Amino acid sequence: MNDAVIAIDAGTTGVRSIAVFRDGRSPVSSYREFTQHFPRPGWVEHDANEIWHAVQTTLAEVVSALAEPPAAIGITNQRETTLLWNRRTGLPVHHAIVWQDRRTEPLCAQLRAQGLEPMVQRATGLRIDPYFSATKLRWLLEHVPGAHVAAAHGELAFGTV
Repeated sequence: MNDAVIAIDAGTTGVRSIAVFRDGRSPVSSYREFTQHFPRPGWVEHDANEIWHAVQTTLAEVVSALAEPPAAIGITNQRETTLLWNRRTGLPVHHAIVWQDRRTEPLCAQLRAQGLEPMVQRATGLRIDPYFSATKLRWLLEHVPGAHVAAAHGELAFGTV
């Protein structure tokens, strides 16, 4: 019987993988920080490849310490850190825009001024705010060269960390 469960926490400043055991023995864990990029005041980005490498490295280190494969692996993440990647290659087309990033505040203010916030709240339960991924996605499509065309041809995928 597999007695370990692994959790992967892809957080804002690093990745931790940790195995916990059914019998209560001490957990096994591994942690790797990754780079925070601040291209302009209020902007925060991550290199998605660096995050992926940190996940692979920490997970491999934890799994190598186990006697058998884990019963399960769970993931917790940054939720609203937004990225686009090429469907064919699997590679990101731009740095991920981090949940803390405020670059889309002018767009959010414009949407609120147009009276759209009540409709958005009814549909989603959320307010219009740069924290959420929708305006980050729009920014990426408008500012990454070729993104609109690639998206229109089904060449891009969108997700959060």
